[in-house]
Amino acid sequence: MARRLSDLQLSGARVLVRVDFNVPLDEQQRVTSDARIRAALPTLRAILEAGGRPVLMSHLGRPKGQVVEKLRLAPAAARLGELLQSPVRTATDCIGPQVEAASKVLVAGECLVLENLRFHPQETAGDADFAAALARNGDVYVNDAFGTAHRAHASVAGVPKLLPSAAGLLMEREIEAFSKVLTAPDRPFLAILGGAKVSDKLPVIESLLEKVDGLIIGGAMAYTFLRQQGVDVGASLCETDLLDEARAVRERCAHQGVTLCLPVDHVCAAEFRADAEASVHGPGVPGGLMALDIGPRSIEQFAAEIANARTIVWNGPMGVFEMAAFRRGTEAVGRAVADSDCWSVVGGGDSVAAVELLGVADRISHVSTGGGASLELLEGKTLPGIAALG
Repeated sequence: MARRLSDLQLSGARVLVRVDFNVPLDEQQRVTSDARIRAALPTLRAILEAGGRPVLMSHLGRPKGQVVEKLRLAPAAARLGELLQSPVRTATDCIGPQVEAASKVLVAGECLVLENLRFHPQETAGDADFAAALARNGDVYVNDAFGTAHRAHASVAGVPKLLPSAAGLLMEREIEAFSKVLTAPDRPFLAILGGAKVSDKLPVIESLLEKVDGLIIGGAMAYTFLRQQGVDVGASLCETDLLDEARAVRERCAHQGVTLCLPVDHVCAAEFRADAEASVHGPGVPGGLMALDIGPRSIEQFAAEIANARTIVWNGPMGVFEMAAFRRGTEAVGRAVADSDCWSVVGGGDSVAAVELLGVADRISHVSTGGGASLELLEGKTLPGIAALG
């Protein structure tokens, strides 16, 4: 287990905190969703209450090592100040003598937000000299950005080698939640995976097959598995080059006693459009149509599996969630997981969006803040950002 926030001497210290303020902005540079900023508040408040002086660093967007005016962190800093109701200063860069000086004049109760880390190409390159320059802005280091923990970037994996370091409260919750799922799950343990491509989730599937009792596969990735079984999939997205891998997964499930659940009916349309005429078909998809969501019988079967589970991990939508006509399956799964009496972990953008849209996020045991990071943990990988914390 990584060192905890309480293991650090915070009083009077400049606490260099890696946060994830990669928030969406509108054309007027206003934060349109402050969920990631809110997620950092417990750690920042704990630091402030302990007498620490938080120096925050984050990336925003993909500036590719260049200064991009619309990707400055000032809007996120302003929103943080509103939420904390305490002074939040901003720096014009994230390294250099002026930034270091600004960190040293912070007084108790203030925060300093450094400029976008990815304005420097050395950040994503994991450059040691850049990490050392960042480290000069703090006395101790806290990583509370689970969403970037799978990246060996300078601010994630380099800085903690140079300063006393610990996991923030958000990072700590993420580590504990996935540890419970992957090392000591109550059984039956059910994994629900969705999304567009088998190729994106195949390593996760292969890892989870060693641990789960049941596996639900929805979304477009299901149609590679159905095609392998001889089911007509019409014009649905299908990775025909992965049919052998799909067969291997099915055979492993049968050999290991893992229940494999695939859609038995589908909400279909002739075009990939939000206003396309939809119709339900099953078990196959008629020629010329593409499956864009799971159908009502699939929802019923998946819900029954969910109700029987004691541990659930869910990553990925059951259909084209961004289109209202094709999000019913994802919403039904979200509602079933929330209604279940089990330990549940939900990760991935559309899955998280579904439970938030339904207003049931508070009935999920843990809603993860990291899509890619959560997938790599489920794959059994060691994340650089966690490993660096000791």
